[in-house]
Amino acid sequence: MVDMEPQAERYCRLLIGLSLTLLTLGIGYLVVFQHYTCELPSDCGRPRSGVGCFPVLSRERLVLGLTLQWLFLTPSRTQCMSDPHVAGLCGSLRDASYTRVALGHALDEAAAFGATTTRIDLREYELPMFDPDNRDVGDADRLQRELRDADSVILASPMYHGSYSGVVKNALDYSGFDEFENTTVGLLGIAGGGFPTGTVEHLRSVCRALNAWVIPHQAVVPNASSQFEGGEFVDEKMADRVAVLGKRTVEYANIEPDPPSFRSSENVGGTD
Repeated sequence: MVDMEPQAERYCRLLIGLSLTLLTLGIGYLVVFQHYTCELPSDCGRPRSGVGCFPVLSRERLVLGLTLQWLFLTPSRTQCMSDPHVAGLCGSLRDASYTRVALGHALDEAAAFGATTTRIDLREYELPMFDPDNRDVGDADRLQRELRDADSVILASPMYHGSYSGVVKNALDYSGFDEFENTTVGLLGIAGGGFPTGTVEHLRSVCRALNAWVIPHQAVVPNASSQFEGGEFVDEKMADRVAVLGKRTVEYANIEPDPPSFRSSENVGGTD
């Protein structure tokens, strides 16, 4: 996979490079021209060189200007890119959910790479079955706000009948372009059986209809009951796949958006 540097990161590097160039030129000016003296009257304030008389600032003013330029025009990484915020939506209501455990590992990895994180546990939200005529019920506003505030979202769902869970579908129905358009989305699927890919494949299709930017890397955990012990993965490779998903949500949190997909341009939301 081609490592696509986010647009904000490229902009940050450009500003730093430009600032360093200006600083270098300023230092060079001091080194090269400081020994020239003005051959005109002493109140001229200009040095003479072989090609003419150039205006000059005093050395002290030039140093002060370069210092201010360095302080105010050179952005640090923190100034260029504030810590991304990653929200993880857990699509299982079961108390001992493997989906919740796996999502926790992904969010922990995102936090380890500098993100702030929020786990959206749908057990704690009052979300009746979505009715287009009554959209603003229960905790709909709270859900939408937490999704909108995220730079990246991890959608984690168990596999039910070859697809994702009904509570995830209901949460997505309460959401729309305001919550997902141009948002980075990571997909995590958990299955009791050995074939969990239907969950993430169907979620990827939904996300493209909302014009989200879906991370190419996806994590799926088959045979979930045998994959965990004491809240930890027993398979290191499986743990690594989930950890990489968390890492990618931070790396691509500010990626340059793709043009709208055809699917999203035809998506009018829940109107019937």
